[in-house]
Amino acid sequence: MDLSPIWISMKTAAVSIVITFFLGIFAAWAVFRIRSVKWKTVIDGVLTLPLVLPPTVIGFFLLYILGVRRPLGRFFVEFFGVKIAFSWAAAVIAAVVISFPLMYRSARGAFELVDRDLTAAARTLGMSEWKIFTRVLCANAVPGILSGGILSFARGLGEFGATAMIAGNIAGKTRTLPLAVYAEVAAGNSDRAYVYVLITVIIAFLSVVLLNAAGIKSWERRRRRG
Repeated sequence: MDLSPIWISMKTAAVSIVITFFLGIFAAWAVFRIRSVKWKTVIDGVLTLPLVLPPTVIGFFLLYILGVRRPLGRFFVEFFGVKIAFSWAAAVIAAVVISFPLMYRSARGAFELVDRDLTAAARTLGMSEWKIFTRVLCANAVPGILSGGILSFARGLGEFGATAMIAGNIAGKTRTLPLAVYAEVAAGNSDRAYVYVLITVIIAFLSVVLLNAAGIKSWERRRRRG
C-alpha cells in the first residue's frame, strides 16, 4: 500500500493550519475593529464565502487565478520559476482557503464575546491597540480561538474538491488521503480504500483529542496565572 498520501495529508494540514491560524485571527481582529455595520457585513460576507460555496467552485477560482496561463500563475513561473497549479503548494493553498472561514468566524465570535468594558478600561490605562489585542482580546478568547484551530485543521485534513481542481490527484505529489480514497474506489480497490478511510478517521480523531487536551491545559494555566 502506498503510504505517501498519509505523509502528504499530514504535511498539508500542518502547514495550512499555521497559515490559517494567524490569518484567521488577524482577519477577525480587523473586522472586529470596523465600526461601520455596512462595511463589516460586506467584508464578513466575502471572508465567509468559501464556507458556503462548493469546494469545486473554490478550486475553479483558484485554478483560474493561479493557472500557468493566467497573469498571476505566469508571473510566478517567469520570475520565480515556480509552477503553483498542480503542485503540493496548490494543495496547501486549497486547504488554507477552504479552512480559513472556520478559523476566522470562530476567532471573531470569541472576540465579540469579550466584555467591551475590558477593552475600554485597557484604553483608559494607556495600553496600545496591539497590547489590547494580545493581552485582552486573545487572552480572553482562547477557547474560541483553539476551537477554530481544531476545526480548521480537521477541515484542511479532509479537503477534497478544491484540492482536486487546483492540485490534481498526482500520486506521490498531491494525492492526499481523501483523494487516495477516491482513486482506490474508482479503481475498484475497496480494501485499500477502507484502509485509507480508517487511517483518516484515526488521524482526525487523535488530532482533535490532542488539540483539545492542549487547549484545556493552556486555558487552565492562564486562569491560574490570572
